[in-house]
Order: sequence, then structure tokens, then C-alpha cells
Amino acid sequence: MSYIIPALYLGWSLGANDAANIFGTAVSSKMVRFKTAILAASIFVILGSLIEGKSGIETISSISAMNLNKAAISSLAAAISVTIMTILKLPVSTSQAVVGSIIGVGIMQKNIELAGLNKILLCWIGTPIGACIISIILYLVLAKGLNRLRLSLWDYDFFMRSSLIIAGCYGAYALGANNVANVTAVFYGAGLLSINSATAIGGASIALGILTFSRGVMNTVGKGIIKLDAYSALIVVLSNAITIHIYAIIGVPVSTSQAVVGSVLGIGLLKRAEALKRGPIIGVFSGWIATPIIAAFFSVFIYFITHLKYVG
Repeated sequence: MSYIIPALYLGWSLGANDAANIFGTAVSSKMVRFKTAILAASIFVILGSLIEGKSGIETISSISAMNLNKAAISSLAAAISVTIMTILKLPVSTSQAVVGSIIGVGIMQKNIELAGLNKILLCWIGTPIGACIISIILYLVLAKGLNRLRLSLWDYDFFMRSSLIIAGCYGAYALGANNVANVTAVFYGAGLLSINSATAIGGASIALGILTFSRGVMNTVGKGIIKLDAYSALIVVLSNAITIHIYAIIGVPVSTSQAVVGSVLGIGLLKRAEALKRGPIIGVFSGWIATPIIAAFFSVFIYFITHLKYVG
């Protein structure tokens, strides 16, 4: 079972990075306490993994046939890449890291399933675009509903705090359902884990990352791109969750980072484009481009090192 350690490390790093995409805007807008956010997220990410995580696991495991050694290499390479980005406080696509590492191993063993990869690439492109559109629609529609309610300041504050917690719990559920495949799919494909144990172990490791090391990236997501009020934070959390859940149902793991940035961009476009901070946006997009390349590099490097044959 030592092969599973890289998967646990990857799950931990995923949770540490991606919790910001669920509650980052709510915490940075000071509507939800950090401790409340990570506790709720850890519970619901496990529920999402157990209930709806199977489809994505089957999709990822179909990209490249791996034995346990190669599965461990790809998980370790992806985990290192995500950890580097987390230390840099950049929201990163764990899905891209995992696929990049799988491609690296596939290159070394000359076995890559391009059919499954094409499906994933199309969904990657659609994720931030779809989240941006959903964000704009939700912002306009829910604003009309809130205006009709004519809530007092106290009632509005209570409504927003409660809504952000509920939306965050939904987002965490969607995160688990969609991204647990990134953690344990290769080990399911290699035959080490059953589909049920893959969802359970993956969900638990993501929750551990949320509980222990998720604070740093929250500031980048919540404050780095555009300053958000409570209502805008709610729209971002909701649109992110809806986008990720749609792809979980389809069975394709996608990036919560891409979804949340797409959602934030939608808010920025509605308010005024010049309010968007270009530096952080460029940094985030650069991270997306670099992540699969870095993961593939580490995967190839680790594969090469572990397959060296020494002649005495």
C-alpha cells in the first residue's frame, strides 16, 4: 500500500489549493469565518467524492494504462507541481497537473489515449468561459430577486452570510464529486483500489489539505483579481459550484481554479473592465499554461530516475 502515499500527497495538495476556489471570496469579503469555511468544505468534499465521484475516476483512468509504479510516479509529479503553485499562492489546475503527469508517463512508455484526452481538453477550454457566462446571468437574475425582497440591512447581512455558507457547501460537494478523480483514478485503473475505496481515500485526503494548508491561496483568489462585495462573492461561489457540478455529471474532472477565475472575471466585466487587476490575472493564466508542462517534466524526470539501471 506504499504506492498510495503519492495519491494522499496529491489529495492533500489539491485540498490546500482548491479550497480557496470554494470559500475564498466569502472569507476575503469577511462574510464567513475561515474556520467555519474549512470545516464545512472538508465535510462536503468527502460527501461529493463518495456520492458522485465515480464518473470522473473512470474518465481519467481511461487516458493511459498504468501499473502501480507508473501510477505512483504520475501522482507524485502532479503533487509536486500543485505544491509549488500553492507555495507561490497561485490557484492552479490540479486536473491539468494530473493529465500533464499522465502524459509524461505515457510519453515514456509510448502509450497515450488521445481520444479521452481530446474530451478533457475541450472541457478545459469550456470551463472558464462557461463559468463567466453563468456568473453574469446569476448576477443579473438574482439581483432582481433581491431588490424585490427589500430586506433591511440586518436581514440582508444574515441572508448573505447564510447563502454564502450554503453555496460554499454546495461548491465543496461539487469539488469532491469532480476532482476526487485527480487523486485516485490512476490507482483505480492500475487495480490497487476499488471504485469505492478510490472515492473514500481521495475525498479524505482532499479534506485534510483543506483543514491544514488552505489559507494562503484564498487571499489570491478572493482579493487578487478584483475586490468583491458580499453579493458578488455569493455569485462567484454559486457559478463556480454549478460549473464544476455540471462537469462532474458529465464525468470530466476540470479545474475549480479556472471556474472561479472565470466567475470572477464575469463580475469584473459587469462592473467595469478597468477594475480587473491585470497582473494577478496574467499570473493565474501563466500558471495554467505552466502547470501541465511542469507536471509532465517532473513525471518524465521521476520515471527516468526510477528506471535507471546501474552496471557494477
